[in-house]
Amino acid sequence: MITRCPCLSGETYDACCGPLHRGAPAPTAERLMRSRFSAFALGDAPYLLRSWHPSTRPSELALDPGLRWYRLDIERTERGGPFDTDGVVEFIAHYKGDERGSLHEVSHFVREGRDWFYVEANQ
Repeated sequence: MITRCPCLSGETYDACCGPLHRGAPAPTAERLMRSRFSAFALGDAPYLLRSWHPSTRPSELALDPGLRWYRLDIERTERGGPFDTDGVVEFIAHYKGDERGSLHEVSHFVREGRDWFYVEANQ
């Protein structure tokens, strides 16, 4: 079954965020951001914790089962390429729950070795 990726990259889940969720490293900060959005959409809290930098990672993460994350708009990126050690991704994530809403965030990422990690956000 071919399923469109929740991050709306235009790729299938198995060609986009699926490999990252199964352990492949993200090549860029934006790809990590997209994979984290897909993890929220799919309810994959363990992946969210694994991709969170240890310096800011919470000890646990409870996702709200009443929210459905359905659209990701990448507004801009700074650095975060395959040869950078840090990056910024600004995005708007849209959700439905009791009401519709969106989260506008500027996220900061670092790369250590082959792996990108989410560090923190300024909203």
